[in-house]
Amino acid sequence: MTSWFSTNLSPELAEWAEEIREYAVDFGLDFFEVIFELLDSEQINMIAAYGGFPTRYPHWRFGMQFEELQKGYIHGLQKIYELVINNDPCYAYLQRCNHLVDQKLVMAHVYGHSDFFKNNFWFSKTNRKMMDEFANHGIRVRRYIERHGLETVESFLDTCLSLENLIDIHAPFIVRERKHEEEEPVDPTRVQAPRLRSKSYMDSFINPPSYLEAERARLQSELENRRRFPQRPERDILQFLIENAPLERWQRDILSMIREEAYYFAPQAMTKIMNEGWASYWHSRMMTEKICSAAEIVDYADQHSRTMGRQPGQLNPYKLGVELFRDIEERWDRGQFGLEWEECRSEQARSEWDTKAGLGREKIFQVRTIYNDVTFIDEFLTEDFCERHELFTYTFDRQTREDVIESRDFQEIKRKLLDQLTNLGQPIIFVEDGNYKNRGELYLRHEDTGLPLEPQSARDTLTHLSRVWGRPVHIETTVEKRKKLLSYDGSRHEEKLLR
Repeated sequence: MTSWFSTNLSPELAEWAEEIREYAVDFGLDFFEVIFELLDSEQINMIAAYGGFPTRYPHWRFGMQFEELQKGYIHGLQKIYELVINNDPCYAYLQRCNHLVDQKLVMAHVYGHSDFFKNNFWFSKTNRKMMDEFANHGIRVRRYIERHGLETVESFLDTCLSLENLIDIHAPFIVRERKHEEEEPVDPTRVQAPRLRSKSYMDSFINPPSYLEAERARLQSELENRRRFPQRPERDILQFLIENAPLERWQRDILSMIREEAYYFAPQAMTKIMNEGWASYWHSRMMTEKICSAAEIVDYADQHSRTMGRQPGQLNPYKLGVELFRDIEERWDRGQFGLEWEECRSEQARSEWDTKAGLGREKIFQVRTIYNDVTFIDEFLTEDFCERHELFTYTFDRQTREDVIESRDFQEIKRKLLDQLTNLGQPIIFVEDGNYKNRGELYLRHEDTGLPLEPQSARDTLTHLSRVWGRPVHIETTVEKRKKLLSYDGSRHEEKLLR
């Protein structure tokens, strides 16, 4: 089968790309075909600033991101070695100034990513022709700029981009029942309770006024609940705004674009540890077993160790992901799973445990297909793993003004990791009422999962929501175990405690 490679690759790189592709196939990877593009540092920084899509709509934040990346490269603070796009075919950008051994490593890494994009369940609902879709978005936004002016469109884009995280990351996988045809509206104030059949002389006993009133109130309450707006709390706030906010057609279209792009990028954030771990696992296997010559192995090891290095106060998804995949493979090869293994309490028996099960390779491919970062950590992070890799939680010491170890307790480590990963580490917020106090105001509720609202971010979000909704906006949250309502009426912010 002929692979797709860019014509701007040198003959040597094109030959290596084909050879590495064959190694990836031999190892069992199943990927979208990859188009490699060779770019200089400025070009790759520009594409990275656009999130990998150079045909996106114009906006000042992309320019700011480019400046940050470019200055970081010039001053030696950072360097982009690879950039790969979830698309069919998969696009990957190589930096022209990289050494040959680095280019080989990146190409092997890319094939791991492409396999993950194609086979991981959480990417299954993404648009595989998003390169074309981003170009369409860019064309439409430029047309709106011509019609309505740059400042008007860019200001609305600012508002939409500030709200792009208000989606339900699980929504693409939820199948809702179709709504039944609307019935004739019923005035809840005219609801009457059905009377029980009785003789006329027994009616006051069978249908006492207190019973009829209680039954009428119950039916009225049920009817009002059915007529709630929305009928159930809505977590996909952007979709709710698209359907219900008083927007002009071009504004509704732009908000729809931002929502579509947010859902495209969400799986990448949901699987960062797994995705980078999977790609690192395979580039390591291919480089050490197939690709590197004896003269290159030291250079490869140097580059690989820098990728896997830990930065103070930061989680390295490459390191955690690849080590967990290796741990899973070893455990399933040795049969270290199941009820008998879990009930074994002898440290010596556990260290010597080896049933020769040989299921490791099969298991890691299964894990790659089904899990996201939350379920991956929840299922496979073990106390033994934490001890071997010296994981711990840390906190900032105000006296020494340094990060210090807080705990080495396994449950605490796991809890903090899961807190960072749940809902992409962001607060969970629902639309509770789109007609609060019957005044058309928007009432949101922050679910108390232990992740508090950051006050300034909450105020900024309310401000932008008010611009879209056109009416006052409120959000109910919990601060130090006390209910609080944050409100914005279009001109000023207010806070009050709720009983």
